[in-house]
Amino acid sequence: MENLVESFIQKAGFTKGVNYFKEMYIHQITDKWNIDLSAISNKGKSEKRFDFVIKTTNMIYGIETNFYSSSGSKLNETARSYKTLALETEEIDGFTFVWFTDGKGWNNARHNLEETFDVMEHIYNIKDLEDGIVSEAFK
Repeated sequence: MENLVESFIQKAGFTKGVNYFKEMYIHQITDKWNIDLSAISNKGKSEKRFDFVIKTTNMIYGIETNFYSSSGSKLNETARSYKTLALETEEIDGFTFVWFTDGKGWNNARHNLEETFDVMEHIYNIKDLEDGIVSEAFK
């Protein structure tokens, strides 16, 4: 899923190492753009790594990606974790959390996914990628 998302980031005109970055830790984001992410790092005690970070003129987007071909407890835990992360990032000016996920595994865990979808503005699937969401959402 990471490779797929990255291909759409590149198709949207973003350049690796210039305005999009792969596997970036919170402290690297903080150091590079002087943004306070302590709300999502337990005041600097934990170190979250985003699959991708996109930097535009007005926003920094922290992006997570995953694909689930089967169901299981991992999906439910991921949905809960990302719901919490989305709520925590709402308080950070200049930062937005984005989640790209897909796969038939969500069929059995759709209630957890719906719960996260209800609180998260930027949650997308492969169809959204194909429909151009990267160009639309990251401005």
